[in-house]
Amino acid sequence: MQALAPIVVIPARLGSTRLPGKALAEIDGRPIVIHVWERACAAAVGPVVVATDAPEIARVVEAASGQAALTRGSHACGSDRVGEALRTLDPQGRHRAVVNLQGDQPFVPDGALAAALALLDDPCVDIGTLACPARLDEADDPNAVKLVAASLTPNRLRALYFTRAAAPYGEGPRLKHVGVYAFRRTALERFVSLPPSPLELRERLEQLRALEAGMRIDAALLDKAAPSVDTERDLTALRAAAREQDAK
Repeated sequence: MQALAPIVVIPARLGSTRLPGKALAEIDGRPIVIHVWERACAAAVGPVVVATDAPEIARVVEAASGQAALTRGSHACGSDRVGEALRTLDPQGRHRAVVNLQGDQPFVPDGALAAALALLDDPCVDIGTLACPARLDEADDPNAVKLVAASLTPNRLRALYFTRAAAPYGEGPRLKHVGVYAFRRTALERFVSLPPSPLELRERLEQLRALEAGMRIDAALLDKAAPSVDTERDLTALRAAAREQDAK
């Protein structure tokens, strides 16, 4: 991992489709983007930057002593925003691995970023990501993205497909995708050079662009994942949990 000199870039925008203004919504008195930034810093895998099209978000990050990079607002997905920011932050290409930590992961588990990056030790892997067992109530929830994968070892999978549908069909456990991507720098550069793919547009899942282009994505399997913030319901539940914790 050290030879890859990783950098963590958190894409954040105000115009979230499912939860507008999500990045600045507060949990336990702090904006979600700050929770994500703090978790990324605590992971200690490399420098951390928030890539955003919103000066309001940049000011909040900088007020917390973080680094923000302003990008244009027209990106199709978070990884495209990460790519633009990285060209400005590291034009020399010193960082050979880039972690896209999505801004809906305020409580990403300890060791998760390192686990995704470790998958890049295999030179055949273009992108490392994470998955965990899906709960029963997530099977039909389009906000919980499912990973269909082939098992390589007990804790490592090769991604075959990602979908918002209940998949794979039939009896048995399902896997939920966790919003972390560890890109090999060359893979990110290729990804952002491609237009959004048909399946990406249909499912609204950026990782399908990589799969349709023949890129290999492996996933580290976590025992469980901390809750993400996809909807107003998720935000309400996390705020309630934070209040209960504070009351103890």
